Amino acid sequence: MAITQTAVSYYGLSYVEHAEKDFREMLDHGCNTVILAVTEFDLDFWFPNLKKIILKAKEMGLKVLLDPWGIGKFFGGEQVSLFLQNNTHNRQVSAFTGEALPAACFNTQAFRDYFQRLCLKLARQTEGDGFFWDEPHYALPKSYASITGSGGEDWTCRCPVCKKKFYDYYGYEMPKLMNDDVKQFRWREALFILEDTSRQIKEVNPHYEITMCVHATLNTYYVTEQRGYDNWDLVAASPYFDVFSTTIISWELPFAFFKSIAARTVEVAKRHNKLSERWLMSYYKQPDDFALLDRTVDLYQEAGVDRLAAWTYRGGYGTSLAAPDALKLWHRLGENYQRVLEKQREEKNGEDGINL
Repeated sequence: MAITQTAVSYYGLSYVEHAEKDFREMLDHGCNTVILAVTEFDLDFWFPNLKKIILKAKEMGLKVLLDPWGIGKFFGGEQVSLFLQNNTHNRQVSAFTGEALPAACFNTQAFRDYFQRLCLKLARQTEGDGFFWDEPHYALPKSYASITGSGGEDWTCRCPVCKKKFYDYYGYEMPKLMNDDVKQFRWREALFILEDTSRQIKEVNPHYEITMCVHATLNTYYVTEQRGYDNWDLVAASPYFDVFSTTIISWELPFAFFKSIAARTVEVAKRHNKLSERWLMSYYKQPDDFALLDRTVDLYQEAGVDRLAAWTYRGGYGTSLAAPDALKLWHRLGENYQRVLEKQREEKNGEDGINL
């Protein structure tokens, strides 16, 4: 089967007449889906125009997925969080030091209510096609992680809420050193907020599609950082997620790792009757030779990946995280997306011919 979805993320513009021009450029570059990175500020301040932008994208033929970008810093993204600004006591806490970190504890009722309210506002009042859960994670209470070694022993979250939940479930105090009970607790609680929110979204409209994107980590070469969604089978088995996605990996990593992640992503998705999605890095770093981008797209096609996505529009051009040759990278991505969609059309025409 050919890849059916070619997506790119988009953020930063809130006027529909300007977004329209960008959407036209996306279509010209072979994109059939836009992942709108929606911030807390967008939802609080720009919501009237956000609704118009979503409608314009759909009017032009783009599928629209809504990405709660950086909300609570529970999700990936560079954006600041209004929740953290206004809720200083609902933060994730380091197990070893007790330090409150700049990330919302998504096990607190305060954040769960806040997050679900924002998502249901989008579900009820806009015309999007689905939601994209963008690298949800427990925070890492450390300054760096080695891609070849341990992610460090410290972890989150050991705030009063998590400690009480753990005690109520297991009957003893949550330890500072992670054990199997702590791992299971973290996986279970991390999954609950997204399953519960996805369930409520589908009650609003059962046709909303939910994509769950987890960190592309393994215990062999790339460090497993205990983000809370490390058990891929547990995540993909959820009945509330439609697409199982694994996130961007650096062009600097060995190509064998790209193969491993692609194969494992497809395998897990198929095992649980989900569509699979792989990401392409189109910002900050770029391949030394753009032919690697072509080769990676070919790899994902051969591996049976259903969908491709790239972060971000125009290679991040004009931002502090732009690729060195952002517009050239964007152009090369477009060539690959056009090639992918042409293959899809050829396969569809072949199937139609057989059906005739």
